[in-house]
Amino acid sequence: MSSSLLEQLIEALRILPGVGQKTAQRMAYQLLEREREGGQRLAEVLALALEHIGHCKHCRDFTETEVCAICASSSRDQHLLCAVESPADRLAIEQATGYRGLYFILQGRLSPLDGIGPRELGLDALSERLAQGEITELIIATNPTVEGEATAHYLAQLARQHKVHPSRLTHGVPLGGELEYVDRGTLSHAFGTRSEMPL
Repeated sequence: MSSSLLEQLIEALRILPGVGQKTAQRMAYQLLEREREGGQRLAEVLALALEHIGHCKHCRDFTETEVCAICASSSRDQHLLCAVESPADRLAIEQATGYRGLYFILQGRLSPLDGIGPRELGLDALSERLAQGEITELIIATNPTVEGEATAHYLAQLARQHKVHPSRLTHGVPLGGELEYVDRGTLSHAFGTRSEMPL
């Protein structure tokens, strides 16, 4: 027996992070009872976003063009490359620091149990970029979780293979924390006091 449109809407809303059955139900009722116009706008923008937003061919961030605005900017330092796990982490660094280099968005972290290896993180593309010889420092800004630390060590080894200096965010970022949720002052301090990765 097929589910009703209401049940399908509730189930569709559950794909969002942190949204369980009850929250999805409240969202569905809100859209249907009070926000039909807003819901229609949401549906239209969501459809457009899914159709037109892709990944930058250089950094893998979300963009509507082949190359994102940061990678296309001539005012950015072409010798610095900051590797982050997600676009949200990139945004946090942009808003909290004076960093003017480039980025590489991993879109995740190494997690063999979840089937996420170097290929899924685009590390072949990162290796090619480092091999070009323009990057002199790879700033590793993965989250200080077990997977984030494993990813950081892998990135440091990759950088050294290409004679690129690896550095890592240090003071102020709590172990087990997520960059997206660290306050601006703490993140700015951690970014300004990054240190070399140990062998």
